[in-house]
Amino acid sequence: MSRIEEKSKEIEKSKEIEKNKIEEINNENIEKDGLKKIPIEDTQKNEEKNIMPVKKNNKKHNVIIVTMITLIVFILIISTIFSIINIANSKMMKGISIGGINVSDLSKEETENMLKEIYNTKENQIYLTHGDFETTVSYEALEVEYQIEDAIKKAYNIGRTGNVFKDNFEILKSMIFKNNIEIEATIDKEMVNQISQNINNNIVGAVEQSSYYIEGDKLIITSGKEGLKVDEEQLLANIYTILTQEKNEQKQTIEIPTQTVKPDKIDIDKIYNEVHNDPKDAYYTTDPFTIHPEVNGVDFDLELARNMLLDEKEEYEIALTITKPEKTIKDLGTEAFQDKLSTYSSKYVESNVNRTTNLRLASQKINGTILLPGEEFSYNKVVGERTIQAGYKEASVYSNGQVVNGLGGGICQISSTLYNAVIMANLDVTDRRNHQFIAPYVPVGQDATVVYGSQDFKFVNTRSHPIRLEATVSNGIATISVWGIKEETEYEVSIETKNIATISYTTQYIEDANLPVGQQVVVQSGSNGRKVEAYKVVKLNGQTVSKTLLSKDSYNPMKKIVRVGTGQ
Repeated sequence: MSRIEEKSKEIEKSKEIEKNKIEEINNENIEKDGLKKIPIEDTQKNEEKNIMPVKKNNKKHNVIIVTMITLIVFILIISTIFSIINIANSKMMKGISIGGINVSDLSKEETENMLKEIYNTKENQIYLTHGDFETTVSYEALEVEYQIEDAIKKAYNIGRTGNVFKDNFEILKSMIFKNNIEIEATIDKEMVNQISQNINNNIVGAVEQSSYYIEGDKLIITSGKEGLKVDEEQLLANIYTILTQEKNEQKQTIEIPTQTVKPDKIDIDKIYNEVHNDPKDAYYTTDPFTIHPEVNGVDFDLELARNMLLDEKEEYEIALTITKPEKTIKDLGTEAFQDKLSTYSSKYVESNVNRTTNLRLASQKINGTILLPGEEFSYNKVVGERTIQAGYKEASVYSNGQVVNGLGGGICQISSTLYNAVIMANLDVTDRRNHQFIAPYVPVGQDATVVYGSQDFKFVNTRSHPIRLEATVSNGIATISVWGIKEETEYEVSIETKNIATISYTTQYIEDANLPVGQQVVVQSGSNGRKVEAYKVVKLNGQTVSKTLLSKDSYNPMKKIVRVGTGQ
């Protein structure tokens, strides 16, 4: 063996020894740490494996980033182009409707013209029904106003906020899924209150509140009766629903929502406080001149009355102790009520005996009534319940759109005549409502209906001196005058009415087998309804001082009823 070969073997052997030493050291360290021994070759292989996948994932990651950037740039370009196209569009976006009516690709002006034509609904009628009862109210009477301009503005602004992405989203959403803007409506809510009260006064089974009146030396208390009352809040909601529905030719009908309510309990203590009086003589004072009328002493046994009310009855009669004063206004002379402050008359048909009887009975109750300053007059308390026992007769009344006979028919003419005299005497009315239909005996807007237990007519003596009511019914004329002492400044007062709308009547045809085929008989003539505003006009020396709204009244049309023959 050569010298070189020997030297080479020594070097190899030295390397092997060094390698073995390194392995031993590694093995000792691994055993100390509790780790598994891994050959050096395996470690190197694992390192190679770990390096190779990392390089591959980096390539995929770069591809995804490039793709996403490209997609975003593409979306931005398309969105910009889409926005530029729609910025130049001055019409409604596709898929837009207002109130269920498609307005796509229409200009604002075209949209407004179309909607105003469709929603020109003043002549529309809403039919309100409850059993056999039916009444109507027109859109014009309700003063329906559609907020068309607001709806058009909302519709036009869709896709035009200035935010490119939001606008594009809204435009695409409308194109694909459609977008409807509702038209809001406003109405005269006070008219709904008036309609509800008129219904309460006319429907069968309406709730009746307890009331009382004095008849001679007796206090008559009538019990209330549980019954129906219009659910005004629900009725208002139902009307709004009708108004915002799509317009069509179908009859718009609402079943009147009602609720069963109990009448208020009889408050005998309150009645006692209102009825009880100590007797006072009439007198007057001067500087300034003031009349102090007599006051009858009125009393009753309160404890006895409480015990009587423990028994449930329809009517209670409580004996009154009446103590007359020694001096009355009549004893003071004519200076007590020396001035006629106002007078008003209405005509009636004297040949209608029953109705004339009712007018006289009511006027007799009112005649001679004296009100002190600040005292309130109640028609129902002064006139009392309209009963057969009180002498009232059957006469014509309005019911469910027809003229029928009812007990006490006609007494609303006295309350309406009194209403006009009260206004002209410059007194304040505190409770008054118009009839459901136009009353023929006073101008429209100048009537006052009364229903015992439901609707009263009240006013307050707002003058500085007592007043006395004088009522007469004679020779076809009912007259009521207000007497008292003139104020230092006395005004002329009148009522002016303004027609707001006329509501056309409808015709009802009823088949009648008792009439020959083709023959027709008009049972009831129709008459138009009205909506009016009444104003109180106050003048001094011929010059208008003030003009204030008294009421806004709506009268239903009276339908024409025709019987049509179907017989042989």
